[in-house]
Amino acid sequence: MVARVAVTPEDIGLCGCWQVIAVKRQSLDLCQPGAEPTDEIGYYASSLSLEERDDAAIGAIIRGHWSAIENGTHYRRDVTLGEDACRTAHRSGAAVLASLRNLTNGLYELERERERTKVDTLKSWCQQQTFSTLWPLLNR
Repeated sequence: MVARVAVTPEDIGLCGCWQVIAVKRQSLDLCQPGAEPTDEIGYYASSLSLEERDDAAIGAIIRGHWSAIENGTHYRRDVTLGEDACRTAHRSGAAVLASLRNLTNGLYELERERERTKVDTLKSWCQQQTFSTLWPLLNR
């Protein structure tokens, strides 16, 4: 279910915001067999006016955004690089590790884009890397 309200940037205090969107969705905890679905409401701000897209198009845009995140960067950071399993206690240490994960993901994507690697997963690519193979990538 999607609900939308037209606003002005001055009304809401967000530069370029022309509508606020509320999306009701159900969430199911797959780790708990027999768990009941829970309702969640996500709020979004958009630079699109109400007339530019209908409810179905806005829903598709939001689903596409989250699908790209979950299937792209988040999956790589969590599953391949073990971000959620990391128990670093200090904020500065966690920030450094997050930066290193982003750097790793970015280098892999650049190598794929430039067709300098034939491996199809970040994990395989990471397993092939050594200091001597990564140093030239950082100095280009």
